[in-house]
Amino acid sequence: MENTDFEQFIGSFSFDQRLCVADITGSAAHVKMLVKQKILTSSDGKKIISGLNSILKDISKGWKLPKEEDIHYAVEKELIRRIGAVGGKMHTARSRNDQVATDLRIYLRQETNAILELIRRFQKALLEKAQKNTDVIMPSFTHLQPAQPVLASHYLLAYAFMFQRDRERFIDCKKRINVSPLGSAALAGTSFKIDRRYSAKLLGFENICENSLDGVSDRDFAAEFLFCCSTAAVHLTRFCEEIILWLNPEFAYIKIGDKFTSGSSIMPQKRNPDCAEVIRGKAGRIFGDLFALLTIVKSLPLAYNRDLQEDKPPVFDAVDNIKLCLEVAREMTESLEFIKENALKSARKGFVEATEIADYLARKNVPFRTAHAVVKQIVSYALKNSKTLDELTLEEYKKFSKEIEKDIYKRIDVKNIIAEKTSYGGTSLKSSLKQIEILESLLK
Repeated sequence: MENTDFEQFIGSFSFDQRLCVADITGSAAHVKMLVKQKILTSSDGKKIISGLNSILKDISKGWKLPKEEDIHYAVEKELIRRIGAVGGKMHTARSRNDQVATDLRIYLRQETNAILELIRRFQKALLEKAQKNTDVIMPSFTHLQPAQPVLASHYLLAYAFMFQRDRERFIDCKKRINVSPLGSAALAGTSFKIDRRYSAKLLGFENICENSLDGVSDRDFAAEFLFCCSTAAVHLTRFCEEIILWLNPEFAYIKIGDKFTSGSSIMPQKRNPDCAEVIRGKAGRIFGDLFALLTIVKSLPLAYNRDLQEDKPPVFDAVDNIKLCLEVAREMTESLEFIKENALKSARKGFVEATEIADYLARKNVPFRTAHAVVKQIVSYALKNSKTLDELTLEEYKKFSKEIEKDIYKRIDVKNIIAEKTSYGGTSLKSSLKQIEILESLLK
């Protein structure tokens, strides 16, 4: 293998240059700590900080660091080029092992905050759409078979609460991301009298790693982050599957903006839900990123191993894709419109009133299991006679139970069915408005 090929193989600059700002930020805090502890002179500290700031300023203008083995060496080499040999003092009492771990934590903390905001914005889109559709009735499903009528807002709120759990997971994950390994050095700590808590404070970390071996080798926080991304991606796929189904002409419950669909190359009548499908596909990549990192850290002995260099590509890939998917899902949701008459028509199919008849009999002191069997017979009869439940006569109902009276027709009207679902978290308008109120307070 030629030397240039070997350097490319072992190097990480092609992907870890993304950590440039985090690396400079961490280095500046480390230098300030060294000055405070009188390990570096104030004069040397000022030169180094000034040099780091000049690099940061140029990067903000679009300038790129020359390629080196990795971003850490690239920053240090550029610093020495700008301010001379004193730049080499920046690495005092530090190793690339604790440096890279610190950089990744700084980066993930920032990206976690960005993802939290994207989830919140998506939730707000779901909430606003729910508020506008509290009068739309549609069927819900179990086993993808018609089950019971619900408000469209109830469906949307279910996803809003689902993503609230995702927010909570990321918030909790951030507690373990926001721990500083800086000062762990290569793996055993350092003989210099450093102040790890001071540098951690400068960097906004809430705590420091208690064990230097663990500090440089831990990637639990990254795996947990990827798990949070994967769970959010799962929820996105479920929502996108709803969109795909609801757009199908067999359902035709909704419309979405044309930019979220595409035409067929051969069938001019078609509009395909491409964006929703791509989100489903990208979720697979995010799951793969999680599995890749778990495989990388599997069976690694303490402490740092070069395998850990490969932790960053899956993390970066997951960050890019979950952010993009959340943004597209939000915009798609904002464009969504319910076709009220189609949803209502579908809600009246599939004997969705059947459960209400069973509850009706149970209220008349008929054991629920007995009522369940009676309603099963009623549905079977209606099917054989090509009738819906509201088309059956009272006399026909009474063939199956003498407890059934004329008020059964009020009970099986879909609007009344929904209005009666007043239990906490149910689909009635009153319950839905309460859920909206809760979400509004959570999303402030």
